[in-house]
Amino acid sequence: MAKSGKKKEDRVDSEGRWVVATNRRARFDYEIVDTWEAGIQLMGPEVKSLRDGRCNLGDAFGTVFRGEAWLEKMHISAYEPATRANPTDPQRRRKLLLHRSEIDRLDGRIHEKGLTLVPLTVYFRQGRAKVELALARGKHRHDKRETIKRREGDREARRAMRRHTR
Repeated sequence: MAKSGKKKEDRVDSEGRWVVATNRRARFDYEIVDTWEAGIQLMGPEVKSLRDGRCNLGDAFGTVFRGEAWLEKMHISAYEPATRANPTDPQRRRKLLLHRSEIDRLDGRIHEKGLTLVPLTVYFRQGRAKVELALARGKHRHDKRETIKRREGDREARRAMRRHTR
């Protein structure tokens, strides 16, 4: 099996996190209100698949059900050598590991009008799989347009600064 070109040390960011997947649409589609770090309860083959970077957060969201936090629709592809005899659902519900007080606070805030729980990144910290969750409010179309205009303006300013410093 071929290894990826980067060493593990090269993939670790400044906070000591080895980022596996990011939800890039989340910051565009939602206004981030608050963030949490939570552990994920996974099975062995899922951890191996995560280490290979085979994860998609595109449609994922978080819920609180019967006093427990869950991550729904996060797609972790099957780790082929381990799942031949024992296949699992790639989009199964995965339990989030949070303190009781955090779950209660999330439960109260999720039921406010217009707020939802969205995963931003999946990463490993000290060998444990973690997910960064955001309490977010959906943006309207005009808000998204403002974000695009602001980004374009920043890009133009950086270009002008680069041209000026040469």
